[in-house]
Amino acid sequence: MALIFDIKRFAINDGPGIRTTLFMKGCPLRCVWCHNPEGFSEKPVKLYTKKKCIGCQSCVEVCPEKNLVLTPDGIKDLGKCTACGKCTDECPTLALEMAGKEWTMEALMQVVEKERQVMEESGGGVTMCGGEPLMHVDYLCEVLDELGRRKIHRTVDTTLFASAENVKRVAERCELFLVDLKMMDGERHKRYTKVPNEQILRNIRLVSEMGHPFWIRIPLIVGVNTDEENLTASAEFLASLPTKPEVVNLLVYHDVGKGKHARLGTTYNPEGIEMEAPSEEVQQRALGIMQEHGLEAKIGG
Repeated sequence: MALIFDIKRFAINDGPGIRTTLFMKGCPLRCVWCHNPEGFSEKPVKLYTKKKCIGCQSCVEVCPEKNLVLTPDGIKDLGKCTACGKCTDECPTLALEMAGKEWTMEALMQVVEKERQVMEESGGGVTMCGGEPLMHVDYLCEVLDELGRRKIHRTVDTTLFASAENVKRVAERCELFLVDLKMMDGERHKRYTKVPNEQILRNIRLVSEMGHPFWIRIPLIVGVNTDEENLTASAEFLASLPTKPEVVNLLVYHDVGKGKHARLGTTYNPEGIEMEAPSEEVQQRALGIMQEHGLEAKIGG
C-alpha cells in the first residue's frame, strides 16, 4: 500500500472543475524547485515548524528512541527517528507533523464522497498527484478503479517517468493526464531533476498516439528553462504530436519548497542554482511561442 501525505480539498488548479487531490508518497525525480519535497521518500517523514513550538518537551518525553532534544534553537533530531509518529501525536501545537499515512480504501473514499456534490456541480473530480503516483501503479490502479465504480472523474498528475506498460494501465483507468514537461534537452533535464527525459518524451508521444486526453504543464523558471531555445523546442515537440494537448499550462515559478525543506531539516537548492520567477514579459513571450505553434496555452492552471 502506498502512503498518502496530503489531501487537498476544493482544488481548482489540478484539472477541470473543483477537485479533491490525493498526494502519494515517493518520487524518482529530484527537481531543484520541487514544491513538495516531503513527497520524495516513499516512507513517512517528520516536519518541524519552529514558530509553532512552545518548548513543552512532550515529544522529547514520548520518543521511544530518545531521538529528540530541546535546544535554544528548538527541537533537534538526533538522526535515530523510526517514523513511529508518537511525537507528532503528542505535540499540542502541531509543531511536529508526520507526512505519510496509510489509508484504507473505505476511509479514503469517505473523504472523497464528502465533496461529491461540489465536484459534480463544477465538473470536477479527483486528482491523483505526488510525488509520482505511477511509482505505486498497483495501488494507484486500485484507487482509480474504485473511483470509476463511483462514477467520479479521474485525473492523474504525473511526470510519466514510468514504463510504457504502466502508462497504458493507468490510461485505461483515468479520463485525463496532467503531464509535466520541464525541458527538452536531456542533459539539462538530468542536471535539474536527476533523471533523463527520453522516457518521459516517449511516453508523452505514447499518450498522444493513444488519443488519450492530456494537459501539459511547463514550469517557467528563469535560469532553468525560459530561454528561447528550450521554449521553441518544447512547442515544436508538442505541435508534432498526433494528438495535441488540450491545453499547455505555463506555471510561474515560486519557492514555496524552501519553507518545506526547512521544516524537514534539509536544504533547498543545495547547489545554489540561480532561479527566478519570470517577468510578465517572459511569461507573454513563452505564451506567444506556444500559440505560434498552434497550441492552446495559458498562464497558470
